[in-house]
Amino acid sequence: MAPTTKTNKELFVNGILNENPIFRLALSMCPAVGISTSVMNGLLLGIAVLFVQVFSSCTIALIKDYIHPRIRIPTYTLTIATWVTVIDLVLAAYVPVAYKAMGIFVKLIVAFAIITMRLEMFACKNTVTASFWDGLGMGLGFMFAMMTLGFVRELLGMGTLLGYDILGFRPLLFFALPAAGFFLVGLMMAMFNYIEVVYNRRKKGL
Repeated sequence: MAPTTKTNKELFVNGILNENPIFRLALSMCPAVGISTSVMNGLLLGIAVLFVQVFSSCTIALIKDYIHPRIRIPTYTLTIATWVTVIDLVLAAYVPVAYKAMGIFVKLIVAFAIITMRLEMFACKNTVTASFWDGLGMGLGFMFAMMTLGFVRELLGMGTLLGYDILGFRPLLFFALPAAGFFLVGLMMAMFNYIEVVYNRRKKGL
């Protein structure tokens, strides 16, 4: 892959819409199913992933010329693990209740495919500035997906929103179960694909 020719705006929007980690690339599905049971859970894990994605991308872009090709994957892993440790300690210190609710998923960010993929496909071939915008877009795309899933699952599964009782009853407990995560991700993927098809047709004047 050659260095990107996209503008910062294009890189930013790309991660949120065109290559959304969950709704378009179907990566890091484990947290999408396991932790997106509420808006707050989705937001907090999204913030953690955003932090790790941006700082890992910038770090690799900064040191890419010094990484031997044979050890690039271990280097990515160590870089990601370093920033995961930082955000893990911050969350544990300042939001312990939410941190406990997210459980092992924060530590599992080290193994999230979306972060490693962006380091391999983008950060190691582009500048720090471009990598920052790419990481920001990808991180926000992940956060957007998690919060969207959390919104639907919390409202329809528990009848609440941000912990407040909205409906006064549980309409469909199914949405609070892990299987609903796969179900909703599938629906969102179909919606994103449909929007892309409609957009491309209008762009071509069809």
